[in-house]
Amino acid sequence: MPVTPREHTRTYFLGKLATELEQHGLTAILRANPPMLRISDPDTALLAETVDCVPLPDGWFYRWSWGELVGIADDPALAAERIIRVLARR
Repeated sequence: MPVTPREHTRTYFLGKLATELEQHGLTAILRANPPMLRISDPDTALLAETVDCVPLPDGWFYRWSWGELVGIADDPALAAERIIRVLARR
């Protein structure tokens, strides 16, 4: 039977991403169950997205709400850059 990943690992990686996003002026709220980030631009109330973190064979990855991967969780700065670019296009 496969072992279920620990939620604290997911929360740890999401916390690192939240720190990166906040340094760029975005708001990142960590939701607990299931762990995910609600990311928004405080200057644009309607501009928001949800990102979670999932284990895959190559490691942990950040993932958009629609299932596409944002980036590897070991590089939250790169993932934050990608998120900022996508939110800026909206």
